[in-house]
Amino acid sequence: MSDESAGSRKPKRKRLDPQTREEEIVEGASLYFAEVGFDGSMRDLAARLGISHALLFRYFPTKDALIDRVYDRIFLSRWDPTWDGLLDDGTLPLAERLKRFYSGYLRAIDRPEWVRTFIYGGLAGININQRYLSLIKRKVIAPVAVELGKLGGTGHGGAVPSEEALELSWGLHGEVFYLAIRRWVYGVKVTTDVEGFVALTVAKFLEGAPAVLKMRSRGR
Repeated sequence: MSDESAGSRKPKRKRLDPQTREEEIVEGASLYFAEVGFDGSMRDLAARLGISHALLFRYFPTKDALIDRVYDRIFLSRWDPTWDGLLDDGTLPLAERLKRFYSGYLRAIDRPEWVRTFIYGGLAGININQRYLSLIKRKVIAPVAVELGKLGGTGHGGAVPSEEALELSWGLHGEVFYLAIRRWVYGVKVTTDVEGFVALTVAKFLEGAPAVLKMRSRGR
């Protein structure tokens, strides 16, 4: 065999144990979907990972199964358990609770694979966005809306927030998230002072949202 023929051979891919291979696939898929969106094919993903199409399907028989694992890796794994209960902690002023939560939350999500995967998921209409937004509504939006209702005089027994309070709480959450969208979707320069940005956003929210609720309540 000639030296040229021998040199043209591709090196054999290193054999990995199943758990390591699976993690490699999920990590590669996370980056792939963040770059090309969820219309990207499993065949193209396999080629990018340097594995056969058959091997990819051995680990993930369907694209939905792989997307579920990407959801766990990108979204659920970045949820800090210490955030649970923080927004309900009545021993802290609401402003302090909001600043602590959103400073930590923004640091966790402000990265390209998180933001771009979330945007692509929404455009593709896949269920990971609905699942994640249900989590956010339960753990963030509803608790904030309850507290906002108390400040605005529209609370219903302290447990069921009004639709207005919920919408205002979504507005706060969206404004924080929009910083990451500007960075990773629009590619514009944004502030690196996370605490300062969150403090300013929370102060504006608490200055305006309760006043709006009070005004709406008096107008009924």
